[in-house]
Amino acid sequence: MKPHTPTALIAEDEPLLAHALASELQAAWPALRVVATVGDGASAVREALALQPDVLFFDIRMPGMSGLEAASELAERWPTDGPQACPFPSLVFVTAYDQYAVQAFEAQAVDYLLKPVQAARVQKTVAILRERLMQQAQGAMDYEATLDQLRGLLSGARPDGVQAQGGAEPLKVLQASVGSAIHLVPVQDVVYFEAADKYVRVLTAQREYLIRTPLKDLLPRLDPQVFWQVHRGTLVQATEIAQVLREESGKTHLTLRSRAEKLPVSRLYAHLFKAM
Repeated sequence: MKPHTPTALIAEDEPLLAHALASELQAAWPALRVVATVGDGASAVREALALQPDVLFFDIRMPGMSGLEAASELAERWPTDGPQACPFPSLVFVTAYDQYAVQAFEAQAVDYLLKPVQAARVQKTVAILRERLMQQAQGAMDYEATLDQLRGLLSGARPDGVQAQGGAEPLKVLQASVGSAIHLVPVQDVVYFEAADKYVRVLTAQREYLIRTPLKDLLPRLDPQVFWQVHRGTLVQATEIAQVLREESGKTHLTLRSRAEKLPVSRLYAHLFKAM
């Protein structure tokens, strides 16, 4: 049987840094083939799904989707059964030095490279990756373990270099502009939040509002026991969840008490819903 040639995808928006990383990888791991280099998170997800590489090098800060958001989106869409199913790639995040990012990666046992990449550190990462691919070939790697790592990164220290506002006063009222008026919306009345392009949709039982505050900035100001994240772009008030529906395809949806629409639950957050 012909030996498997390991493949990698590099997602880095600075071409010189992407070239430097590819050069260091070539020196440290000549057998590794870089199958694509992209400069943004959406392209990283698209190319990774198409090419199914063994290793992903994701820059944390990229236009549009961050590296962590891209990894989470990829985990959600990765084929785990059927003819296209294959092991989820090994993840390596690339970041400028930041203590919160480093602490987050180390806490979740996720490998990372600091910019500018250094030969010795790349060699260490290559050794880890080669061992991981060997374990994967023996069936020892667990897709759920990768989901656990991503959950930890999403719920712990912010690996995009911004410290969570843990000491900030929880939000009680939102200010939403509607025409020339500003509506004050009690947070306790919100059924769910949903990211939508440059806005966040704020849904109450009767109305919908749009605010410009990004969902990632709202998260630290909301009580995680009250508002559960069920998707990369959706937070729902837990007491508003009426039912959890699991389809034969494996997809999960929520029905709500105060609104008619169903909300999809991503793989990353499906573990929240288990019978007591």
